[in-house]
Amino acid sequence: MGNRGSKSALLTKSVKEQRVYGNFGNNQMQIRCTLTGFERNYQVKILSKQLNTKHFSTFNSKPKMNAWFATGFADGESSFTISITKSTKNKIGWIVYPIFQIGLNFRDLPLLLELQQFFWGVGRIIIDKKNNSFKFRVTKLSDLNNVIIPHFLNFNLLTQKAADFILFQRAVQLILKKAPQTAIGLQEIINIRASMNLGLNDILKSNFINTVPVDRPRILTNKIPDQNWLSGFFSAEGNFDVNIQKSKTNKIGFSVRLRFRIGQHVKELKLIELLNKNFNSGSIYKYSSSPAVSLTISNFSVITKTIIPLLNKYPLIGVKQYDYLDWCKITKLMIEGKHLTSEGLDFIRKIKAGMNRGRKFTNF
Repeated sequence: MGNRGSKSALLTKSVKEQRVYGNFGNNQMQIRCTLTGFERNYQVKILSKQLNTKHFSTFNSKPKMNAWFATGFADGESSFTISITKSTKNKIGWIVYPIFQIGLNFRDLPLLLELQQFFWGVGRIIIDKKNNSFKFRVTKLSDLNNVIIPHFLNFNLLTQKAADFILFQRAVQLILKKAPQTAIGLQEIINIRASMNLGLNDILKSNFINTVPVDRPRILTNKIPDQNWLSGFFSAEGNFDVNIQKSKTNKIGFSVRLRFRIGQHVKELKLIELLNKNFNSGSIYKYSSSPAVSLTISNFSVITKTIIPLLNKYPLIGVKQYDYLDWCKITKLMIEGKHLTSEGLDFIRKIKAGMNRGRKFTNF
């Protein structure tokens, strides 16, 4: 979650557009992306006074977001959890409830609301002022069983998160059958919970010493089912940046290189390799200091002929679009050879300074 404008910091530590039409290019290519005037400090008005509440719910209209986009984004940003806490309100002494959640930085509230609308307005949006974020959370059993679970059964997750979803679904079915009301049923859910996400916390381990984790499903993804999935996943996990470094071969003493990067936990290595194969380009890097892996595509031809056309046809959604659009501006300047002049390089530096973590947004 956090600052979704950049995954760079995440890669060094551990693991983690809307299109407006325009045209530019030379005789060899046409790249369609937004090329509006340079604005380093985009102002995104997130909240009105009416939204200054702890949580709220919206929409019952027909979803407009592409279903595969929703899954791709969920592959990057969602979580499936079974919460199990002590309680004096029931005989068994524990309360169990499932949670589907997507948490984003405050800047992406419009995207979070659009996701809620896609899921037919179920759940609620919770404001977390301490962490400068919002969370779209669904806990109602009927909503999970009738809306959330059917979606991911029809438009399956591709990351290892799919294993958590499968176990989540199994636990929800047990909860619907009142399993947590008996010691045997509760232990069955504990066994499932032990194989999800990071496993059991210390409190659960000490209270359920006979836990036998269920087998965790193996997820083997060998193809991308729909290009909209890529758009959703890139809206969550993609990083558009610009590398400017000293060069002895350029007259102005510097070179400019565009980079498109995807960073993931090392458990997603197979998916990273699949993306590498899908674009037939890029370098895969495994981090020695953390369980992370990344794919970096910097081939200018692939960027202009594959990445940008893809994201024009299947546009990003959310604040990450601004980084993409600035990235397109720099691409245009490079096609025109402006990066080989002092004036052009200075302009590129200004654009770069306002991208990712350098971008300013209106807080709430």
